[in-house]
Amino acid sequence: MAEPLLVTRSLRKAFGGIIATDNLSLDVAAGEIHAVIGPNGAGKTTLVNLLSGQLRADAGDVEFDGAAITGLRPAARANLGLARSFQITSIFPDFSVHDNVALAVQARSGHSFRFWRPTRDDQSLRGPAGDVLARVGLEARGDILAGNLAHGEKRQLEIAMALATRPKMLLLDEPMAGMGVEESQRMVELLGELKADYTMLLIEHDMDAVFALADRITVLVYGRDIATGAPADIRADAQVREAYLGTAEVD
Repeated sequence: MAEPLLVTRSLRKAFGGIIATDNLSLDVAAGEIHAVIGPNGAGKTTLVNLLSGQLRADAGDVEFDGAAITGLRPAARANLGLARSFQITSIFPDFSVHDNVALAVQARSGHSFRFWRPTRDDQSLRGPAGDVLARVGLEARGDILAGNLAHGEKRQLEIAMALATRPKMLLLDEPMAGMGVEESQRMVELLGELKADYTMLLIEHDMDAVFALADRITVLVYGRDIATGAPADIRADAQVREAYLGTAEVD
C-alpha cells in the first residue's frame, strides 16, 4: 500500500458529555478511496470537520502530506491541498455554473480581494473552470444558474468547485445524499474516474456506492473505530454486521 497522505493520531472531540470522536487513529493512503461508515451519530461528519479545520480537536494530531496541520485554519489546509464537500450542497445559486467554478479557481489563486469581481471575461479563470466542468460532465450546463440545476447536478458542481482548488485529497461528506438511483450511479462513475488523480476520504450511507468505490473502509460507532479493512473483510466482520450492517446483504 502507498504511504499515508493523511494520518490522525488519538483524535478526540467531545460536545459536553458526548464524545463524538474517541481517540481515533486512522490513515488514508495516497491514491486510495477510504470510506468511513457508521450509524447516525457515529461521528463521521465530526471527523470531516476536524480534518478540514471547521472544528478544533480537543486532543490528538492530524498530519497531511507529511506536515502537521492540527492547528491550521480551513483556508490554510485548503492551500495545502485538502478540499471538502458538505452534506448540504454549498454553491452560489444565483451565479452561473461556470461562474461558480471560476470563483473557486480565483479563490485558489490567492486573490481574495478580487473574489466578487466579475469573472466572465477573465480567461485565466474561465479556461480552467471550463476544463473542470468538462471533467465532471457539466460542460453543457455552464451558462445556466446553479440554482436551476437538478439535485445530482448540484452535487457534481460542488465536486467541480473542489477540483478547481487543485487538491491532493478530497473529503467527501455524503456526496450521494438525497440522490435517486440514476443520479447515485452517475456520481459513483464520476468518483471512480477521479480516483486516478485524487485521494479521497468518503463519508457515505449508500452501501452499494461504498462497496463499489472503496479500497478500504473504516467503521465508526460512537466515535470509535471498530474495524478497518478491505471491503470483503468489512462485509464479513461479525462485529460490523451486528453494529451497523445488520443482516441485510450488501452486493
